[in-house]
Amino acid sequence: MKVNVYYGGRGIVGDPTLFVIDKMQEVLEELNVKISRYNLFEEKKSISSLPNTINEADGIILASTVEWYGIGGYMMEFLDACWLYGNKEKISKTYMCPVVMSTTYGEREGQLNLSVAWEILGGLPCSGICGYIQDSVSFELNRQYITLIEKKAENMYRSISQKIISLPASNKEVRKMVSKPASIELTPQESEQLSIYVSDENYVQTQKEDIRELTSQFKDMMGSLGSEDTSPFIADFKSHFVPQTNFRSTYKFMIREQKKSLIIDIRNDTLDIHYGDLENPSVLCKLKSEVLHDIIEARMTFQRAFMTGDMQVKGDFKILRMLDQVFNFTPNII
Repeated sequence: MKVNVYYGGRGIVGDPTLFVIDKMQEVLEELNVKISRYNLFEEKKSISSLPNTINEADGIILASTVEWYGIGGYMMEFLDACWLYGNKEKISKTYMCPVVMSTTYGEREGQLNLSVAWEILGGLPCSGICGYIQDSVSFELNRQYITLIEKKAENMYRSISQKIISLPASNKEVRKMVSKPASIELTPQESEQLSIYVSDENYVQTQKEDIRELTSQFKDMMGSLGSEDTSPFIADFKSHFVPQTNFRSTYKFMIREQKKSLIIDIRNDTLDIHYGDLENPSVLCKLKSEVLHDIIEARMTFQRAFMTGDMQVKGDFKILRMLDQVFNFTPNII
């Protein structure tokens, strides 16, 4: 028989949880149980790969200390890794004994959290140990407490060796119905390999760099594809511009298919045309690209587009009429 111990505390001197799992380990080793202990604070860089170690165990002990609130980050990270990368088929056959000692409030809640988490994972929870310890020295010298801990270890050994079953729990049914992870279905071997990659910091950093590089290349590709026509109509307006004496005006064309507006600023013989935004233009025009194409191709004038309702206009209508003079597209309208 093999039992793994996963300790989620900080490993500080006087941690009552360490005393409890040491006593349980002594009892289990006397019963010829092989014990492997994993201190999560020492394995924090490879926690993602630790669920693979459960595959070799008949039972596990999840031990943590409540120092201010909850079972601690290392234990939660380990349980997350079990959910993401653990072999659910193997977990379903693995017994778990929760051990939660507290130096503040919350030991019962911590034990319950571990039991519920293991049930949702599909595992088999055993009767656990929890307690509030104010003085670690008095606790370690109390013979009755030691006997209680030893009995819990014996009960765990009995549950595993006799494969004691438990009554159905609603947590497992909830897992079947709504607790499926939103991820790609992987085989146990693929999950194990993925957990190894995730725990390899160098590999993760390399992948992040590759993703950033591919993202940059993709953006460059998209930019090059879109660069063929980043400024439609500008060349047409410039080539048909007819300078006017003592004429200054600004036009803003809001073209439905374009994200930005076409801005035209005329100052006598100077033409400034670009895509952007302009507040309070002399004339604001709203139209479709196909209407503007018809005007440029001399199938329609600006004035006719306005009269037929193909172009909505706001502003000085005298300046609007100047468009057909400032930009001579040589009308060819019957």
